[in-house]
Amino acid sequence: MMHLPRLLAGLFLVSLASGQVVPKTADQVARPAGKLPGDPKIALVKVADGFVDPTNVANAGDGSGRIFVVERIGRVRIVEKSGKVLPEPFLDLTNINPLGNDVQTGFVEQGLYSIAFHPDFKKNGYFYVHYASLPFNGDGVIVRFQVDKKSPNKMTVERTNQTAKVLLRIPQPYYNHNGGQIEFGPDGYLYIASGDGGWEGDPYGAGQDLTSLLGKILRIDVNVEDDSIPYKIPPSNPFAHAADERLMVLFGITEEQFSKIKTRARPEIWAYGVRNPYEFSFDEKAGHLWIADVGQNHWEEIDFQPASSKGGENYGWNFLNGTKCFPMTGADDKCDQVGVLPAAEYPHEVPYPGAAPLKDGWGCSIEGLGVANYGGMDGVYLVGDWCSGRVFGVGWDKSQSKWQIQEMLHANLQFTAGGYDEDGNVLAVNCYCFYTSDKGASGNPPGALWRVVPADKVPKGAEVARTIQEGGAALEPQTEGGPITFHHPLDNQPLELNLLPGDAVTPAVAQFRETGKNPYTGQAAAIAAGKDSYQRWCAGCHLADGTGRIGSNLVDDEIRYPRANTDVGAFELIYAGASGAMQPFGDRVPQDEILKIMAFIESLKK
Repeated sequence: MMHLPRLLAGLFLVSLASGQVVPKTADQVARPAGKLPGDPKIALVKVADGFVDPTNVANAGDGSGRIFVVERIGRVRIVEKSGKVLPEPFLDLTNINPLGNDVQTGFVEQGLYSIAFHPDFKKNGYFYVHYASLPFNGDGVIVRFQVDKKSPNKMTVERTNQTAKVLLRIPQPYYNHNGGQIEFGPDGYLYIASGDGGWEGDPYGAGQDLTSLLGKILRIDVNVEDDSIPYKIPPSNPFAHAADERLMVLFGITEEQFSKIKTRARPEIWAYGVRNPYEFSFDEKAGHLWIADVGQNHWEEIDFQPASSKGGENYGWNFLNGTKCFPMTGADDKCDQVGVLPAAEYPHEVPYPGAAPLKDGWGCSIEGLGVANYGGMDGVYLVGDWCSGRVFGVGWDKSQSKWQIQEMLHANLQFTAGGYDEDGNVLAVNCYCFYTSDKGASGNPPGALWRVVPADKVPKGAEVARTIQEGGAALEPQTEGGPITFHHPLDNQPLELNLLPGDAVTPAVAQFRETGKNPYTGQAAAIAAGKDSYQRWCAGCHLADGTGRIGSNLVDDEIRYPRANTDVGAFELIYAGASGAMQPFGDRVPQDEILKIMAFIESLKK
């Protein structure tokens, strides 16, 4: 295994003209509870929905205003500037292979990851995708296709196969930590995010191994004169010549010169020491690179690479996860600093082994959205959390000469990725896809496409993502004096209870609506039926015995939402959903069945 000397990190701690600096010490790394300059406010406006497990979003930069939404199963959908979703996919990799889908989707982290359009796409029609290849057992492949100008909105099967050019295959030892994002940088080169290959803890040691493409940010030049060549190595890549053959000379060479000789280093490497950089973003105004690196068990990491960087940064994994030691054993772990520190980090619900669960400011899986340069935000990197539904913004505070990370909103969405529209607005997509109860790339409820807008610029009549408001989730619901008026747990707005097709208001539901008390509580038959439903809908996150820490632990005395202490509040949470991964079930589970689930939960040992 090879890695640069740890002190090499100091070479990259350069000040920027704007005053931004890469942190030198852990106390300079931003953590939640900060405030961005001007305290900007944002909202998420729905652009379109109906996307099953969306994993990426991009624009073609061709002036069409089209937005391209990537679906995990292997399809790319087009959203026109009007917001209309075209019925036929732009790209469909599920039917190009005579044996079936060309994309491996067996695990929730596998699938079609992302799409990137050549900077000169309008002329040459080239676009690129990164996906887990089913024929290659889940290995990541970077493939170039060329659109037919006569059919700009649809790649036929024939066109897809005829124009496919495989640029790179990244072997994947396990089915997780695949990274996935690809994007062209301001320099015109294609950047590729590659995870450490999976399992947990980087058992391959890939993050620090310069002989491996895993655990890296890669940079390649796709503009080749001879199209039989997959790609070129940019001569300015930090390891472009590290493995060049040369005469062996023992004397008259400085230590610095010797340090640059890495006889097995991969020249594609731009930066290394990352764990699972599922999403990264370039600041379209300043050119800086931001990396959202999914963390291990306790912290999420946000890396900042200035536009002036020459590459070669080591972001520390698996010596460090953010500023924290790996492995983390307690609150006071001590270890050497390795590589470049992040600009910001935020904790999981349990920030270190043995810690009391946090109530606010936490997440579990970071998904980069994009850099906002509007709405009072100047170079603010927005990230969404897959578990908690929080959106954080990271920006430079000139007045205090430090980084700040602020919670911008707290939604009931599972964020999966982000991108930009042609006007530079930040976009986000969400799924309802769970690790432990995934129903496959086409079986989960559909997610949506959202646009980040200033809170005071929401278009009239637009649908806005529900967020926790003051007096929302923490408010105790009405419990007596019926008939009951139900409220949404996030914003406390009146909640209309709709029946599913073929459903009816059962006597138990009618009684509950009048009294606010669950008539099934303590009834053995109802509890047994509720247990079956719980196993199907709830156990994936809360475990069979209700002790799961994805969401509230149902059997201890630490209930995140006070509403859950009452029958009405518990029903509201299940029916309408809460923040983050607690999705609404009112559109899938009959109200009578929800009451039986509640009866089962109530029967669990408290």
